[in-house]
Amino acid sequence: MERLELKEVQKLEGHTDRVWSLDWNPATGHAGIPLVFASCSGDKTVRIWEQNLSTNLFSCKATLEETHTRTVRSCAWSPSGKLLATASFDATTAIWENVGGEFECVSTLEGHENEVKSVSWNASGTLLATCSRDKSVWIWEVQPGNEFECVSVLQGHTQDVKMVRWHPTEDILFSCSYDNNIKVWADEGDSDDWQCVQTLGEPNNGHTSTVWALSFNASGDKMVTCSDDLTLKVWETEHVGMQSGGGFAPWRHVCTLTGYHDRTIFSVHWSRGGIFASGAADDAIRLFVENNESQVDGPLYKLLLKKEKAHDMDINYVQWSHGEKPLLASASDDGTIKVWDLVS
Repeated sequence: MERLELKEVQKLEGHTDRVWSLDWNPATGHAGIPLVFASCSGDKTVRIWEQNLSTNLFSCKATLEETHTRTVRSCAWSPSGKLLATASFDATTAIWENVGGEFECVSTLEGHENEVKSVSWNASGTLLATCSRDKSVWIWEVQPGNEFECVSVLQGHTQDVKMVRWHPTEDILFSCSYDNNIKVWADEGDSDDWQCVQTLGEPNNGHTSTVWALSFNASGDKMVTCSDDLTLKVWETEHVGMQSGGGFAPWRHVCTLTGYHDRTIFSVHWSRGGIFASGAADDAIRLFVENNESQVDGPLYKLLLKKEKAHDMDINYVQWSHGEKPLLASASDDGTIKVWDLVS
């Protein structure tokens, strides 16, 4: 394996409080379209960053403000890249549309009792999920004219729900919580009757403390989760495609990665190229890859590289961009976003 290095391409400043989250726009970064991502912060704003194709450097193209009245905790682009959903501690989720280069708030989703922690679109862009400190997960159906209807309220967690993520190809929803569990939700038939079909918790090799985040590999048959228990766990399912046979293929624990971070692991994200990144309260980023030389009993995943002091404070979020040569972006309590390139 050649010697790889995580090289800092750029440090982006502009937010005046901690940066909680970011999301790369999936419709950008190919066919001559510059990469775009959104970031959100405790400063109540969302910033849109765009890459200059001649310098490859990013600049802030728009600041979305005066809509949320408290911290913006999570942001997510729709699969088409046309809409941006932002979730806030003000208990609302805002939907933004890019109209001729200007971002307009076209819808506000209300219903959660308090802080909305995470927002996620399904693969077709027809459903949106939100989760909250009120322990609930809501599923919203996208209607014509930027209307959103809540079709299901999922009550299954006993604590604050930290993240929701749709499966990359199936309409199956995953949520992770302060109650140490990951729950898997599926729609039984066409009735909008969403049920918890599996709980991944301590009894089945799950986490022993708050689960902060999860991410899927490109094919959707593996998932990685990270936790306050200082571990990363990899899970897999036998066959993706619940609808084909009408049955649900359960997820099972594959391995636990431990000893790599010494403080809470807040974020994990799997690149399309098979490398997953983790960011933690120890200010460090770690990259892991499948261990192909592994013996029968050897580790299934290995540390590819570690970047100490990637930020001056806690790293809240890491995410790879789409495209041939992905970049990694990280968001931190230090108020900055950094863009990284994996170089040999």
